[in-house]
Amino acid sequence: MRNPENSRSMEPVMEHPFPKSTTVAEKCKRLIGVVVPEDTLAILINADPDAMASALALKRFFWRKVRQTVIYHINPIQRGDNLAFVKLLRIDQRLIKYLRPTKFTKWAIVDSQPHHHEDFLKKQFDIIIDHHPLGPLSKGQFVDIKENYGATSTIMTEYLRTAKIRLSPKLATALFYGIKTDTDNFVRASLPNDINAFRYLYKFTNMNLIKKIESSEITQETLASYRIAMKRLTFLSDIAFIHMGEVDNPDILVIIADFFLKMAEATWCVVSGIWGQKLIIIFRNAGFRLDAGKMAEKLFGQLGSAGGHKDAARAEIPLTVIRKEIKGRSDAGEFVLKRIKALK
Repeated sequence: MRNPENSRSMEPVMEHPFPKSTTVAEKCKRLIGVVVPEDTLAILINADPDAMASALALKRFFWRKVRQTVIYHINPIQRGDNLAFVKLLRIDQRLIKYLRPTKFTKWAIVDSQPHHHEDFLKKQFDIIIDHHPLGPLSKGQFVDIKENYGATSTIMTEYLRTAKIRLSPKLATALFYGIKTDTDNFVRASLPNDINAFRYLYKFTNMNLIKKIESSEITQETLASYRIAMKRLTFLSDIAFIHMGEVDNPDILVIIADFFLKMAEATWCVVSGIWGQKLIIIFRNAGFRLDAGKMAEKLFGQLGSAGGHKDAARAEIPLTVIRKEIKGRSDAGEFVLKRIKALK
């Protein structure tokens, strides 16, 4: 087997994503050129439906073009609907703790970028495909960042269609659901590309599986979290704020934020919680001239990682930084609340 480090150093690195004028056909050609049959490919994701579907699509794209492709996720999967998604579609993926780097010669990341998580920072990626805002570390042999797309699953669907790869019902259903969730049924920002991909996938999709996955969202644990959130709900004008304290899974913060944004009185919903050694803050909004990504960056960008889309964003701050900021005068929830009040 060839030396993976030597092979990587000889191949050109894209300093910037593809220009808008680049055709999908040209991208497919470039993507195939990244690998050789002797390669073993690891695809890293932060597992949600869009990321898992996109990873499946990239694995299918490279079928019979590489020796092996394995998908690794950095986060535990505990949401009821995501567990149903994995189970019903029989998605073969592994936790990153089982990753053995020496087994792989090429590395890919989809629906995320290196700056999104510390586990991604440890890798030099050959392939980066995403729809989130471009980060400073996103460089590789193949970098396709489509910030205006509603889902990475749309990008992957365009690759597969252009390459004339026949979709199985399993893969089509995964991509369909990936677009459905990341665009929130096209309520969030999206493009005609997302709609076209959605329509194309519909004829191959198992709608009964989609209905079952969507009906699996609420669990007993979720209901318990709703009760806690209702007790801790605070309103600042049109901003619904909830601090959940310590949580077993940061996904519950997303579920709570999406749910409470449905309140008639709320244009914004901000939900914070402590997971591990980090304070995580989720932003959601439903206004016309609002930008959740900019708000997250303005409030917390100097303290940790922060950013996202106009209607959905996230910030993560190490607890060591929070402790220095509050100096024992308040708790993490009060710290977030004071920052939000400072904007009003």
